[in-house]
Amino acid sequence: MSRLSARPAFLTGVGLLLLTLFKALGLSQGSPTARLAVGLCLLSLAGLALWLLHREGVPRSSLLPLLLPIALALFLRVLLLDHVTLDYQDFLSRWVEHFRQNGGFAALKDPVGNYNVPYLYLLAGLSYLPFPDLYGIKLFSILFDILLAWGGMRLAKALTRDSRVSPLPFLLPLLLPTVLLNGACWGQCDSVWAALCLHALSCALEDRPTPSLTLLALAFSFKLQAIFLIPLWCALLFCRRVKLRHLPVFPIVFALSMLPALLAGKPVMDILSVYLNQAGDSVSWQTVNYNSPSVFSLFPYRFQPAPWIPKAAILLAFLFMTVILALLFRRRHTLDNATLVLAGAALSLGIPFLLPYMHERYFFLGGILLVVLACVQPTLLPAATGAELASLGGYHAYLMKRYVMVLPLFGMTWTQLIEGSLMLFALCSTLYLLQKHLSPGQSSRE
Repeated sequence: MSRLSARPAFLTGVGLLLLTLFKALGLSQGSPTARLAVGLCLLSLAGLALWLLHREGVPRSSLLPLLLPIALALFLRVLLLDHVTLDYQDFLSRWVEHFRQNGGFAALKDPVGNYNVPYLYLLAGLSYLPFPDLYGIKLFSILFDILLAWGGMRLAKALTRDSRVSPLPFLLPLLLPTVLLNGACWGQCDSVWAALCLHALSCALEDRPTPSLTLLALAFSFKLQAIFLIPLWCALLFCRRVKLRHLPVFPIVFALSMLPALLAGKPVMDILSVYLNQAGDSVSWQTVNYNSPSVFSLFPYRFQPAPWIPKAAILLAFLFMTVILALLFRRRHTLDNATLVLAGAALSLGIPFLLPYMHERYFFLGGILLVVLACVQPTLLPAATGAELASLGGYHAYLMKRYVMVLPLFGMTWTQLIEGSLMLFALCSTLYLLQKHLSPGQSSRE
């Protein structure tokens, strides 16, 4: 793009950033100074995005027009910052207030929140700031939206081995509706663990096993859902991208992530039991599916299966993972980067698709991996689109408290049926392409 043709895009981007700042000043919470701080944080994130693009090889002359989609992504986010969900009202805001009333980090010893301690460190830190909690929580997630986009670009570079990779794998994740809604609207932190997973996988493909396992342990310390991708490191071990001597890095980093809470007096069993308690809470609720496009979305809503059905589904998910790893082991001497990332996408989609008690957000990482892969292998574009639409339907159900199409069909809504079918299509497409990569003569180490 010539400098002359890039100028309108750049100027439009500047205008959008100024509008973003104006919208921030008009937010409903906090003092004028706090709202100005929100706007300046968003402008700083635009600068961070441009710097990361330049760091990954985008020349300065090409950065000007890229300001437009980056500014658009931030402008859309500022429009959502005032939205308050039940998750924020009933949980996050109360947790921050508990820290504020009980000494900040000193209250880490208390049984507050059902998230693991790294996220509680954030909430405890926010309790010290004269800043609306709602915006602080969401800005943290928006920061990781940028880092998630960076991880997408790094992964695309590892797939193509091209230092001049297109900025598309950066821009698309940043503008995905699910990514936009997850943090800026919902106040969730799925971009945190997903970004860490993308960077962990990128480091592994760059033959940097120690940073890879460090980032993977941090991802797992933030959210249990990182476990959907963790089995891929078995395949990395098969093909000697990771060696046995590197494996202790994972438990060491995980243990270090607990250290501040332990020093504050939190019992170690309270920390280690968080994920078990989360799983128990899901099982004790009233349905086998929570707006997720899993296989259970193909059953009637509020479907109450016989006790053996969820157990069988868990076993099936384990067998699915085992078969994927067995196929990768069989071709361990010829696994290339594309095959490994495809396997990661298959695991990240297939495991939550088969498991009971899944939520709509649990396909977040699998969808991102498909989007990045589609930037490199356009044949996966329909699968990536299907996975995004399937997840988006679940987001709509939670955020709007209703399904798009409520006409009953055999005891279920059309939305359930479409979501589950789209995710099944995305999974089957991924598995088909993975099978082609694993066929003799198709895959070779890059």
